[in-house]
Amino acid sequence: MSIKNGEQYIERIDRQHINLWYNGERVTSPLSGHPAFRGLIQTQAEMYDLQGQDGYIELMTYMSPATGEPVGLSFLPPHSYEDLVRRRKLNEIWAAHHHGFLGRSPDYMNTALMAFYTAASLLEDEMPEYAHNLRTYYAYCRDQDITLSHAFVQPMASKWSGPADHEASLVAKVVESGPEGLVVSGAFIMATQGPTCEEILVFPTPSFTLSETDTNPSAFAFAIPNDLEGITFVCRESYARESTFDYPLSSRYEEMDTMVIFDRVRIPRERVFYYGDERIYDRLFHGGHFHAYAGHQICSRYIAKTEFLLGLLLGLAEEQNCDDEPTFKEQLASILAGLENLKALRLSSEINAVQSAQGYFVPELAPLTAAGLQYPKLHAQIIQMLQSLSASQLIMNPVEADLTSPNQRELEAYLPGLSSSAKDRIALFRLAWELGAGPFGGRQSQFERFFFGNGKTIAGRMNDCCKELEAYKSRVYRFLGREGSTTER
Repeated sequence: MSIKNGEQYIERIDRQHINLWYNGERVTSPLSGHPAFRGLIQTQAEMYDLQGQDGYIELMTYMSPATGEPVGLSFLPPHSYEDLVRRRKLNEIWAAHHHGFLGRSPDYMNTALMAFYTAASLLEDEMPEYAHNLRTYYAYCRDQDITLSHAFVQPMASKWSGPADHEASLVAKVVESGPEGLVVSGAFIMATQGPTCEEILVFPTPSFTLSETDTNPSAFAFAIPNDLEGITFVCRESYARESTFDYPLSSRYEEMDTMVIFDRVRIPRERVFYYGDERIYDRLFHGGHFHAYAGHQICSRYIAKTEFLLGLLLGLAEEQNCDDEPTFKEQLASILAGLENLKALRLSSEINAVQSAQGYFVPELAPLTAAGLQYPKLHAQIIQMLQSLSASQLIMNPVEADLTSPNQRELEAYLPGLSSSAKDRIALFRLAWELGAGPFGGRQSQFERFFFGNGKTIAGRMNDCCKELEAYKSRVYRFLGREGSTTER
């Protein structure tokens, strides 16, 4: 097996028997035909089709070391600067197709799994079985082109419910362990694209324990098919609609977010990547340079989305006859500067990449963390500018059906733009409405704000990235003649 195409992706999703609940009812029909999922599934099918097309296959695949068949380039562990650039170009192709609106496009989770794979050797001495499991699973996903989701974050009630080893604790934990594997119960929120993937990677932050033993039941990582017995997916309300004219974004890019509930789910032994030792969590995350590799993929998505939103701002300004106004150009310049900054940060991360102890090239984390810290503000700035440019047109927008109603003649007479038909102008402002006033845009804004952690978390990472802070302070003290002084805390 090698790369899959769109038809194969759809067939795999449809043949699963997920315990999936939407709007209070069990979903039993194929997901590719369900209104809450079919638009996204079709978009991702198109993305999978791209990787097998002439002109793209060399840019989007590499030869599997196990089978010699072409496999997705987002699985490639980079051994050189050139590999990082190849990965980035793949990210750009897929991001250009979804214009940065898919936070969980397949290359995101492929990158995450690749990062953990590069840290497998760190388990070798103490946990050789888990190192083998991680390598085997990575090769399986690479060679079968598996579409992944993940579950990391637990509900607030789980965090407040006491230590992991307490019987009444709601923390996701192992409730049984034996030679065949683990039995896990607990819940996770924000499993984006959970139903539209084949498997789910579960990797929570371990909770504290009061036990005197060395086994923490909340310290584990594993990956399993979505339709194992005991797994339940509960969906939020869908923002997807059928019409690509009235809902140009949600009809294509609506990623369903789900709560995932594990009720005594049996995890096969060969699918467990670690268990019991909470130190391994940091070893895999930091040793695998998860934030650097994922941040590299995310930055390409930020760039694609910003470019698309800039195009929308220009179109709106032209329609509102203000594209030559100094105020607009000044505001636009600020967005353009933000875009150039994202490109420079991504380039800096590649140029300053270093080889890890395991022999893999890792993009520099600091520039990518800076991009993650800055982008939510840039995104909010763009949306605010979009709302101001659109004015009342953001609210008063006919739908496509109105243009074939008895009111068609009047609408075409009163709603054209300076150089556009009424239909073209309405389509542009329908797009603006989805981002600036509709539920899809509201979810996008919240998603971008907390995509890679809240502001405090990312700020902490940014501070941790900079190892020269003490040197900067010492430079000032030397300038002031305090070369031998120390500071007390």
